[in-house]
Amino acid sequence: MSDFPPSLTPQDALVAVMIAVSASDETIRTTELVTIQRIVNHLPIFRDYDQDRLRQISQTVFDLFEEEDGLDALFGLIREALPEKLHETAYALACDVAAADGRLGEAELRLLEEMRYELDIDRLHAAAIERGARARHLTV
Repeated sequence: MSDFPPSLTPQDALVAVMIAVSASDETIRTTELVTIQRIVNHLPIFRDYDQDRLRQISQTVFDLFEEEDGLDALFGLIREALPEKLHETAYALACDVAAADGRLGEAELRLLEEMRYELDIDRLHAAAIERGARARHLTV
């Protein structure tokens, strides 16, 4: 576990959530990367974010995914860095990345389920967030 940041900022935690859902199926698709970049470029929460940290946070997620209890460690870092008021934001961003390529695989669905649990997202709120993501990423 070489270059782990000593602590994550709330924005780092949001990036980590998006990278994690993208990498969950062991295939990071271009559409997912474009979605992550678009989110970081346009959402107000990332206004002052140092985009050079994207690579470091991505590497942290990849390294943790190689560890036996890496997912638990990742959620520990995320919960520590993310104020409760941003838990639904994190879930919404994860859903947008998961929906970006038009398909949800088992690994992504499992990670989203784990995320709902770890971030204590109310099931009804989660369903609304998921429906919004699905609606935003439909094609004709």
